[in-house]
Amino acid sequence: MKKSLNYLSALLLLGILFSCGGSSDTGQLIGVLDRPTWKGINPYGMVYVPSGTLHIGPSDQDVGNTYVQRQKSISIQGFYMDDTEITNNEYRQFVYYVQDSLAHTYLDHFYEDEDGNQFIDWEYEIDWADETLDDMFYQGDDKFAGKKEVNVSQLLFTFQWYDWKKAAKDNANWQKVQKEGGVERSSYINKDEVIIYPDTLCWIRDFAYSYNEPMTRNYFWHPAYDDYPVVGVNWEMSKAFCFWRTNLWNSYQAIRGDGINSEDFRLPTEHEWEYAARGGHDAAPFPWGGYYLRNAKGCLLANFKPGRGNYPEDGGLYTVQADAYFPNDYGIYNMAGNVAEWTETSFHENAYSFLHDLNPDLRYNAKEEDSEYSKRKVIRGGSWKDVGYFLQTGTRHWEFQDTTKSYVGFRCALTFLGRSLNDF
Repeated sequence: MKKSLNYLSALLLLGILFSCGGSSDTGQLIGVLDRPTWKGINPYGMVYVPSGTLHIGPSDQDVGNTYVQRQKSISIQGFYMDDTEITNNEYRQFVYYVQDSLAHTYLDHFYEDEDGNQFIDWEYEIDWADETLDDMFYQGDDKFAGKKEVNVSQLLFTFQWYDWKKAAKDNANWQKVQKEGGVERSSYINKDEVIIYPDTLCWIRDFAYSYNEPMTRNYFWHPAYDDYPVVGVNWEMSKAFCFWRTNLWNSYQAIRGDGINSEDFRLPTEHEWEYAARGGHDAAPFPWGGYYLRNAKGCLLANFKPGRGNYPEDGGLYTVQADAYFPNDYGIYNMAGNVAEWTETSFHENAYSFLHDLNPDLRYNAKEEDSEYSKRKVIRGGSWKDVGYFLQTGTRHWEFQDTTKSYVGFRCALTFLGRSLNDF
């Protein structure tokens, strides 16, 4: 009897040891229970583009015989996309954030967490009359008409990005690399610093012998243009905005305790952009689906350069409001015309001949010392100053990643995680 009791005690002790080890007290494989909640998100101002297949390439004759957009069948994972281009007022929120963070830094408004990390204390009010902030403003001969204006060259923002492709290449033999000590994670974390204030002078620089000074003076800051697409931002500035927007959302979620974010805000890939532009209509030459730039009543359907240069015929001499004209069938506005849009994709003429057919993605983060050829990034959609050919959903074009133009803006994308919504 005594031996039976000892045996039973041993079994109970063994059960307690296993339960303390984090395993199920039933002995079953049930996974880790204490996990963050995941509710999914429906980002404000974004629409869902379901997973699907499309045929990329020209929807009409390749008039220049360029062969840079050969037809190919590809599949795209579901994602969210902004229903309009990023507007002046939305981008201004980013500018004000950087401006205020600089002021807080000058005023030494910081607090420390339990680990000794310093953070800006946003609870402090900024006294813009404080002499400590004088260095933020133009001084002496740089002042114009006695106005107190922020020196925009000081509005610097540092953003980070992770080089996943390099990490995957360096760790191809994962077990061997880790046993030999691995590779420092910092070698894949990249930092870039950019001036984030839009280049308003692009309105003058882009057009020789053309009077566009009013646009330079007013377009970004005047309330009349709040809902117009931001321009004068290069590819790197667009990437910085996406990084800031991701941190903005993550900070809000941390305060609410509302689970974890699905992914980072980013620029869409070239083919995500084309897929979203077609609005669910395969091989559609324009976002509205038809073969013409006018409807049955003869009204123009986008903001571009009609005829031989009748700019105002479509209702806008320059850009128009970001939600002008009718959206496509996904609910996305101005995927043709208004402003051309940056994508994540690096431009190569023969890219379609070797791209993968599953979420195709070709990127190269060119360094300052790299050749101009390496700095080409795909832009899509055509703009207010382009002829109709560039408005086609299959037309590819490019700009250098470090250039700013009065006709190039951007919008953000966000990958949807989990089962595609179109399967529900």
